[in-house]
Amino acid sequence: MIIRDVLPPPPPFWHRLNSFFAFPFQLRPLAYGLLLSFCSLLFEGVFFLPDALALVIIEIGIMLAASRYSFKIIALGARGIRDSADFGRDSSDEWTYLPWKLFAITLVQAFLIGWLGWYAPILGTVGLFVMSFTFPAAVIVLVQSGSFFQAMNPGHVMDAMRIIGWPYALLCFFLFLLSSGAQVALALVLPMFDGRIVLPIANFAFIYFGWVMASLLGYVMFQHHDAFGFDAAPGSELDGGAPADRRTPEQIAAQRTDAEVAQLITEGDLVTALGTAYEAQRTAASDDLSAQRRYHRVLAMMPEKKDTMLDQARRFIPLLMRRDLASEALKVFKACREREKTFSLDDPAMVIAMARAEWRNGDAHATLALLSGFDKRFRGHEAIPQAYELAARALVQGLGRADMARPILTTMEARYPNSEQTQEVRWLLRPTPAA
Repeated sequence: MIIRDVLPPPPPFWHRLNSFFAFPFQLRPLAYGLLLSFCSLLFEGVFFLPDALALVIIEIGIMLAASRYSFKIIALGARGIRDSADFGRDSSDEWTYLPWKLFAITLVQAFLIGWLGWYAPILGTVGLFVMSFTFPAAVIVLVQSGSFFQAMNPGHVMDAMRIIGWPYALLCFFLFLLSSGAQVALALVLPMFDGRIVLPIANFAFIYFGWVMASLLGYVMFQHHDAFGFDAAPGSELDGGAPADRRTPEQIAAQRTDAEVAQLITEGDLVTALGTAYEAQRTAASDDLSAQRRYHRVLAMMPEKKDTMLDQARRFIPLLMRRDLASEALKVFKACREREKTFSLDDPAMVIAMARAEWRNGDAHATLALLSGFDKRFRGHEAIPQAYELAARALVQGLGRADMARPILTTMEARYPNSEQTQEVRWLLRPTPAA
């Protein structure tokens, strides 16, 4: 039995709005936010530059520092860490470069929208709406993967939106209101002040609402931490806000094992960490996702355990797919392919499902790699027409190689002349009228 099946999920984020607004007033973020805000008063004589240029440099530095802390809030919030006093127990700096990657994403999207607007103003308007609506999902993918390219991939972005479900629209609405909050607050407050204090106040307003949004995004990711591939931190609110002493025995045991394995890895004792992770998954239920995930992560750190890792992955990947965690399943599969190029799954239905997931992600090459040799590995299986149809679609629509798809159609017409998949491929390869 796994923790997620024992405990109810965290309450919806709209039940926790007060906590998001309160986060920047915790002692550590409040002190840090005030420090950053008042750095704008230090521009005079900096680097012997003109005051205006020095001020611009300092403001950019403030923005980068605040953005980096925002990503830290999101990344740790995704694991259920909502008290800033606990941030120090995670020493990872994996979010250091995320502000730069987000800036690059914004530039690419702005260039695309500008081009669409130049080509047709209505397309520019539509593009701006689509970008605004999908931007929170892109940030989530960026935090989840740390990859600029995955955050730019429509398949991964749509996958994040699908995981959150219909509340994603409500999330966008709240983020839109918060993004306007700084301007509203400044319009109310600034008339009461003048002089040099105005700039620190403006800085703090933008920092405050930025960290509120980060706290909200982190909590939404925590609501779906299994699907996003995050392990809940020990003591996190898996039961919707219950204190640690109300955790179930299963939850306490799993969190204790997570902490023990993490400590052993930190100390460099991978052998003992592997033994602990192995014993935990051996004694757990076969569908205990957290135990299998922990075991896989330790195995992935030990190249000499390649065969064990591949064997465990053949059980772990189907478990992830059954839980609708296709993105994580594909990551595990690719990690196994890096260790062993011939690695494959024994379940044809699972291979088809993973190939469809890759196709939804827009990766035609990966789709074809999964389907390569499908008809030979699973001779006579009823899913072969589906594999043929998906391979033809990847070739035609993904790579523009209709010539390579025609032999597939010839084979399908010979073996499955009346199947729905054959008709679909025939339509894909239909002659197009000359322009």
